Amino acid sequence: MPDSHDQNFKNLILDYPRQALELFAPDEAAHLGEEVTFTPIREEQLKDRLSDRFLELDIPLLLEWPDGHREALLFVVEHHTDPSSFSVHKLARYSLSLAELFHTDRVVPVVIFLKRPRKVPDRIVLGNEFFSYLQFRYIRCVLPELPGEHHMESPNLVARLNLPNMRWPPELKLAIYASAVRGLESLEGNPDKQAKYLGFIDIYARIDNNERMLFEQIYQKEAATMTGFVERYEAIGKEKGLQEGLEQGMEKGLEKGLEQGQREARLATALNLVRKTPMDDATIADLTGLSEAEIQALREEDAKRY
Repeated sequence: MPDSHDQNFKNLILDYPRQALELFAPDEAAHLGEEVTFTPIREEQLKDRLSDRFLELDIPLLLEWPDGHREALLFVVEHHTDPSSFSVHKLARYSLSLAELFHTDRVVPVVIFLKRPRKVPDRIVLGNEFFSYLQFRYIRCVLPELPGEHHMESPNLVARLNLPNMRWPPELKLAIYASAVRGLESLEGNPDKQAKYLGFIDIYARIDNNERMLFEQIYQKEAATMTGFVERYEAIGKEKGLQEGLEQGMEKGLEKGLEQGQREARLATALNLVRKTPMDDATIADLTGLSEAEIQALREEDAKRY
């Protein structure tokens, strides 16, 4: 997995949208209910219809209630590794554009900061000393301010994967890493995603070689789990490759067999015409799709038999 923070979080949110909102926007997630469906909105569609100021890192999620008792809700989730690059004005413009595009005022902007933001406003208010005409604020999740110790046994996979990004004392670094690995093992059964998000944990845990050796000594079960993730992923990859190879081989074999059967049918037809009709070689070749040389060779072979 490429070491791209933006892509890492984008994948995480799209793979686990409900759990992401439960961690990043808990007050909103508390009111969603189990029946809500999550649909990522394709960025390509938005780029064609919104302004050039579209923020590529925004992740719009459409939440819908199947029974229709509540109007659809749009979440705009944005991740920032460098808080200094964040612009609340751009987020406000984008949120307004989404509201206009989908004909709704039910838009919830959420911003995730991987580092503590310094002097980054959490809202904007437009107006003068007498009146406020426009107010905009967003949900702000600062991962380094979340207490990691409170999430070490969390049933929320997104929380467990983000343990290395939270706040914890230095002496708990390996314990935090181990808890993230245990969470991945117990909360995600898909080998592809296990291998994928083991990389996510490694990127943000920043375990050096000495720490890894110590980890393998203290947390032998978790270290074995990590090895198992990789081995299962590789085994599945080999099995898929073998299956694809067999399927391709069978397909080629069927094609070859079909070609051989068609040729044998043409030869049988040509031989029958040679024996029972006065047709010349050129006419038989035209009828059967064989060459005149093949028809001549067929005549000669047939003559030897009799």
